[in-house]
Amino acid sequence: MSLTHTGTTAPADLDPCGREDHPDCGIRDVLDRIGEKWSVFVIVELASGPRRFRELQRAIDGISQRMLTLTVRRLERDGLVLRTVYPTVPAQVDYRLTETGAGLTHLVKALADWSLAHRADIAEARRAYDQDHPDHDIR
Repeated sequence: MSLTHTGTTAPADLDPCGREDHPDCGIRDVLDRIGEKWSVFVIVELASGPRRFRELQRAIDGISQRMLTLTVRRLERDGLVLRTVYPTVPAQVDYRLTETGAGLTHLVKALADWSLAHRADIAEARRAYDQDHPDHDIR
């Protein structure tokens, strides 16, 4: 079965975090980084090859220079992005996914495929919830 297969509705066999005998399986640190909106966008952009800073900034709508700087630094620190400085004047810098970072791309693609496949279902569920719960504004 493909990782992007969405034909099944049975939940995956996952062990919950937070159990007394399982206080932190390490997923929190990963989700802190990968769960960030900007990190996902950077990973998606770098999946097609190395990019310079300004190329990344132009490609990711709405990201500020500061937020992009913080995001690529965090991804670099986590070993997901490699920053290369070339000895030119002015110095040129590019960013690329490491092997570890490239390993995430199939998971990000699976999530994107899932979200596209279920976008209408989620929109309908939200509409029904908002209609049934008019006093609960949770947007």
